Amino acid sequence: MFERAAVNGIETAYVTSGAGEPLVLLHGGEGHRGQFDILLPLLGDGIRAIRYDQRDTGDTRNGPEPYDLGRLADDCAALAQALGYERVHVLGVSFGGMIAMQMALRHPERIASLVLAATAPSLSMTEDLTDRFAALEPGEEEQFMLDLVLTPEGQAADPRLVSELERALRSRPVEAGTRRAAAARDHDCAARLAEIAVPTLVLHGADDPVIRPSVAEFTASRIPRAHLELLPHTRHGITFEARARTATLVREFVLAHPTGAVG
Repeated sequence: MFERAAVNGIETAYVTSGAGEPLVLLHGGEGHRGQFDILLPLLGDGIRAIRYDQRDTGDTRNGPEPYDLGRLADDCAALAQALGYERVHVLGVSFGGMIAMQMALRHPERIASLVLAATAPSLSMTEDLTDRFAALEPGEEEQFMLDLVLTPEGQAADPRLVSELERALRSRPVEAGTRRAAAARDHDCAARLAEIAVPTLVLHGADDPVIRPSVAEFTASRIPRAHLELLPHTRHGITFEARARTATLVREFVLAHPTGAVG
């Protein structure tokens, strides 16, 4: 069951679980708060996970006004404050990682540690798959999308991954999807990465075809003292196929930068 908090004029749906260091989980562009259900059991004790639906997603209620990633970052900071936290740890995946970067630039005082997973500092650094998608035969679209996120070996070895991935995606009205796509269109903080002053872990799949590993290497090289982990045999679905290793790395990083919160 979820709760709602009034955040920047919208009703934000969120769920908390566990106790200890507050870790906010920012879902991807096509996902929702349930994207992290498969990861949560692996995070272990000492972490309070906070998952919420971003604007135009799931059970969150917002109006038709356009917004950008900066506004979504403001929402995240305001939610943390509404829940009573001065500082939180932030894990952002893909689109959520873009929000996390913006939050680190706009609200650094609110972040104890930052984990950027399968993401990019500029939309221009993601792969343009338009032509490849257009060339597909009818009925090939679903497998094409699966292959971007999961390796063929992972799909074959663990069929549950496919069902979990499908459950993690959330259809939305066309206008809502349009607003979310527009929010990322002008995302480009590549020139400002050196301004990120919070402890940062960059996680990326070594075989990610959506955002190449070289992008993660660039990000980690520009953020002062950032640590990079490239996960082998992993594509864009870093919190799915590589969930065990991802959970371990996130847990260790969060607990190494304690806020002292016991919520």
